[in-house]
Amino acid sequence: MNRYVLGCALAALTATLAAAGPADAQDSVRIGLVEPLTGSVAYNGKSVVEGARLAIEQINAKGGVLGKPVELVIEDGQCAPANSVNAVEKLVQKDKVAVLVGAFCSSATAAIMPVAAKYKIPLVTGVSSSAALTEQNNPWFFRAAETDALMAKAFAKILATDLKLKSVAYVGVNDDWGRGGVEEFSRDLSALGVKTALTEYFDHGTTDFFTLLTKLRAAKPDGIFVAAETQDGSILVKQFQEMGLQSKVFGVGSWATADFINLTGDAAEGIHAAVPYVSSVETPRNQDFVKAYQAKYNVKPGKYGAAGYNALNIVVQAVARAGSTDAEAIRAALAKTSYEAPNGVYRFTAKGQAYGFDAVLVRIEGGTPKVIASSPVEAPQ
Repeated sequence: MNRYVLGCALAALTATLAAAGPADAQDSVRIGLVEPLTGSVAYNGKSVVEGARLAIEQINAKGGVLGKPVELVIEDGQCAPANSVNAVEKLVQKDKVAVLVGAFCSSATAAIMPVAAKYKIPLVTGVSSSAALTEQNNPWFFRAAETDALMAKAFAKILATDLKLKSVAYVGVNDDWGRGGVEEFSRDLSALGVKTALTEYFDHGTTDFFTLLTKLRAAKPDGIFVAAETQDGSILVKQFQEMGLQSKVFGVGSWATADFINLTGDAAEGIHAAVPYVSSVETPRNQDFVKAYQAKYNVKPGKYGAAGYNALNIVVQAVARAGSTDAEAIRAALAKTSYEAPNGVYRFTAKGQAYGFDAVLVRIEGGTPKVIASSPVEAPQ
């Protein structure tokens, strides 16, 4: 072969590899996952990772996607916006991931959304529930989770009636999610004639709630709405019991998870929680998932394990439909999602908000979340 022909061949090969992109040239399909693995939300972030790893294990056992194994590249975002942005920069620039999943806390997810848009790489969250996220019209962002607005709409009336609420105190972690949850539930409950007795916020990692609880005791509400994750929520509820407060507790967050119930003990009894998933739903698809999760981790999945599992399945199915790791093709494929999950069928609106799956209201009885109501999550109007 003469030099001219060899040069042309090399040029053609280089152009082909360049068109394929770095992700297509890899031996695996890499998916970047940003979750809080340290800090006060680590219990929940690790559960997301467990669900994601189970999904990848099952997918690879069936041959992977695009004829390649799926590789999960995990970074600790700590639920902190700056740390999460740094994690995404690494995943995109160094690890060359095809898709991003994360970043748990709504404030952290809000911080990485512009980064995903800058690099034009799809971003899916399985957890972040601040309604404001999908109102940004970021075409690269998809939320495979409920919003607190949807949960309040579904269950506010049932809570007000069943708990005989005339006044409610609202307590939430001081971030986008906590403030959003308080705003959504207080608005819908106020519309039903329930008075607001008090509104208080606390920081992630708080260990002493007694000043806040003294205010709650003085306010004498019928119910206390709480937006908190496992570590913060368990400490709050145990101190609530220590002070002998009798108000009925309900809210959003990690209430129905095994970690929360184990940490909180009998102080968790009677708590009501609005959640997108609970392991006790007796459908064949869910029970298959519960069996596989329990076999791998020796614990039943909670909402965060299910969130990680669902998000990774949604992403990999989109890659399969796209037929490549081209970012625009994956984004277009995500928009056409129809994923049969353990808790229903996920589809996305034009703004990237998931709908079609079932949400449930549970009450913790005997250390087990008992379903007392369910509602399909409908597309926002």
